[in-house]
Amino acid sequence: MLADARVADTAERLMRSRYSAFVVGDGDHLWRTWHPSTRPPDVAADEHTVWTGLDVRRTEAGGPDDDTGVVEFVASYREGGDGRRGRLREVSRFARRAGRWFYVDGDVRP
Repeated sequence: MLADARVADTAERLMRSRYSAFVVGDGDHLWRTWHPSTRPPDVAADEHTVWTGLDVRRTEAGGPDDDTGVVEFVASYREGGDGRRGRLREVSRFARRAGRWFYVDGDVRP
């Protein structure tokens, strides 16, 4: 489980911690940091996907004094079964609620 002692102060930092949770398979952290209005009942990292890199492309707002933010990133991965490589490009939306950042949703891009 990822340490929750330090709350992310920006949307980008939350996105990076969520990426790390996918890397180590910490579904609890993913669930806790997903906005309650859009969070599915079950959140689990895919155990067959090996995440191999993260490139943050841009951010909009999402700073310590903002209530919303956008982070665009590209995450590289390898499929565990056959070793096939791929990339996930997403524009993610974040919102701050009660002083904490949450992942709201995202649009996957080609």
